[in-house]
Amino acid sequence: MNILAVGDVVGEPGVKILEKHLRELRESLECDFIVVNGENAAGVGITRALAERLYAAGADVITLGNHVWGKRDIADFLEDDGYILRPANLSPLAPGRGYGIFHLKSKMICVVNLVGRCHMDFGPDNPFNCITRVLKEAARMSDFTVVDFHAAATSEKLAMAYHLDGQVSALWGTHTHVQTADERVFCGGTGYITDLGMTGPVNSVLGIKPEQSLRVFKGEVPVRYETAAGESKIQGALFSIDDKSFKCVGVKRISYPE
Repeated sequence: MNILAVGDVVGEPGVKILEKHLRELRESLECDFIVVNGENAAGVGITRALAERLYAAGADVITLGNHVWGKRDIADFLEDDGYILRPANLSPLAPGRGYGIFHLKSKMICVVNLVGRCHMDFGPDNPFNCITRVLKEAARMSDFTVVDFHAAATSEKLAMAYHLDGQVSALWGTHTHVQTADERVFCGGTGYITDLGMTGPVNSVLGIKPEQSLRVFKGEVPVRYETAAGESKIQGALFSIDDKSFKCVGVKRISYPE
């Protein structure tokens, strides 16, 4: 089974390139399931309309992150729609769900969304304790599990991989918008990459206009960030999962177009 995880979609350019190319990528990579991180689809946050565009583009499941409440009107959609996930380690009073179980061929796949705590500007529950609870709950209903860990610290992501090795089929990091070159399969059969990268404008600073980022770093008066224009790219990783053992047998970085 081939599962494509797509890195943080940034703004209208990120949404448009998925609308244009995601279905052909599904075909060329022989994808069986696609998970898209959409927490920056609206720049900061996501709207119902943007989520529906990502589904139409080919996403099977949408995951979010620390900007989940960037557009507050998403709360009702999180309750109503079972295919968009917010981090599982947010408050239990938060709208929506942190994991979902979906059909994949003749199997059941559990997709979990977590958010890290290192260098984040709010205090979610401990993701390591949270995933242990989730896996116990999901084990009764699913055959295997994949995890989107939306975190800033590479150390926190890598530690989570060691924590989950052999318990999940794949774990990928999101949030930093820079694709890492450390894809691997751990000894216990868990596929891993520290960060999928970004789906959005190439000539940008993490998706925004470079001149706006420069203003901040040069100490000038900051302005409201805007998504950069121009050529865009889809980044992510393809995880190949054995359909009997549910161990990952390969991880391939994706950057399209090359």
